[in-house]
Amino acid sequence: MNKLAMVIMAAGIGSRYGGLKQVDPVGPNGEIIIDYSLYDAWRAGIERVVFIVRPDLEQVFKEKIGFEAEKHFEVSYVFQEIESGLPPGFKVPEGRTKPWGTGQAVMLCQPVISGNFLVLNADDFYGYEAIKKLADYLRQVKDEPSYYNYALVAYRLGNTLSEHGHVARGICQLSPDGYLLDLRERIKVQKFPDGIKYTEDGQTWHQLSADDLASMNIFGLTPSIFPELQTRFRSFLTDPAVDLARAEFYIPEVVGAVSREKKARVRVLTTEGRWFGVTYQDDRPWVQASIRQLIKEGKYPEKLWA
Repeated sequence: MNKLAMVIMAAGIGSRYGGLKQVDPVGPNGEIIIDYSLYDAWRAGIERVVFIVRPDLEQVFKEKIGFEAEKHFEVSYVFQEIESGLPPGFKVPEGRTKPWGTGQAVMLCQPVISGNFLVLNADDFYGYEAIKKLADYLRQVKDEPSYYNYALVAYRLGNTLSEHGHVARGICQLSPDGYLLDLRERIKVQKFPDGIKYTEDGQTWHQLSADDLASMNIFGLTPSIFPELQTRFRSFLTDPAVDLARAEFYIPEVVGAVSREKKARVRVLTTEGRWFGVTYQDDRPWVQASIRQLIKEGKYPEKLWA
């Protein structure tokens, strides 16, 4: 039986944050957000971890994360570069300076993933409940002949926003029995005095509700996602409507598409657990305070792995 794996997407540059936020300490003993995700994965019985990183950050990750992770998991590394996984004959367009997004990142994991797996962001704190629910789900499902079986964890939108600027959020629409009907990535979601709104063109703002369910890029997937990603990545790169100098290929868009097309049933696992992340430098004190509160409540030890 294949060991359950967790893929951690850690290749982001962190441009809005102003540095390598994935390795900035937020815990009382120098812990970073990934440490808490790894600790929760270990408690949930996950045995393998795959880090998606930039090649130039490999040594930093091994020193700050990888060597400790190897004590508790089987660890693999996948390197995301702008040229990685491009179709034969395709050339990087002029002006493109960074990789193609989370869809490309997950696609590159195919050589090291053979069974069901979780995928999540390195710089987001998801909580034990979210990781445990996904792990339990993935242990007992497989794809059916007529559809794939995927899952995601959704949080209340109002509990996921930064006080310091706009964020990207995947907004979910659910069926009465708890399966995904649609998932749309909203790139600029922001809090205003008169509510939560998003814009796609930087000019026209559309209203959202604080009770809308937001996918925070924590998914449960099967290997069937890889050919879907490859096919849709080629379509993305050849779409004349796509600005290839700046556009990104997002994993939520692919999950949403296969759900809309009835190729997959995506179970939406909701949680009232706390989500928080570091998008901007000003978010960091809030994250540190939140972690201290969780330690005070007994949810985490003062020192992980002690």
